[in-house]
Amino acid sequence: MALPGVCHSILNARHSKNGYGNLDTPEKLFNQDYQQLKQYCLIRRVRYIDDMFPPDTRSIGPTILNSSDLSKVLWARPHKIVPNPSLVVDGISRFDFGQGIVGNCWFLASIGALTFQKPILAQVVPMDQSFDDNYCGLFHFRFWRYGRWVDVVIDDKLPTINGRLIFVHSKDPTEFWPALLEKAYAKYDTCLFC
Repeated sequence: MALPGVCHSILNARHSKNGYGNLDTPEKLFNQDYQQLKQYCLIRRVRYIDDMFPPDTRSIGPTILNSSDLSKVLWARPHKIVPNPSLVVDGISRFDFGQGIVGNCWFLASIGALTFQKPILAQVVPMDQSFDDNYCGLFHFRFWRYGRWVDVVIDDKLPTINGRLIFVHSKDPTEFWPALLEKAYAKYDTCLFC
């Protein structure tokens, strides 16, 4: 029996004409391959920095913050924000996160709705990544857009002011899936206008 409210065309998108953009082989934004980049970083023992969406003011944009706040922004990895970061703490729920200074309540509503669709959520937020095993500052998320799945790779440097996240944040300060998902979406959304 089908689950109520689940978009089966998303879950059943296992085939595409060119072989990419489906669940098994999503398109790679900017041709960035999560597994290849992770192996590269682990072999060289480096933390990933995304040159396609760099941790600087270009990724925030000129109109989101005023110039005095923009000058206070420091980009920090979760380990620098809290001692023991986690991607997920005690499961994923619509009550996990709060709005930052951007005022993007539409994004919060979207990810809140996503928490009710566990099979789709598992595609959007791959749970095989963490801050513990083989950590190299690299994460990836998948988005369904225009009839295809797209994999978006990001580094985990997040914008902070006075040591606090300035955009979407978790109510548990050690949980980072909402902030990292928002960063991945911002990267993907920005590239649509490139």
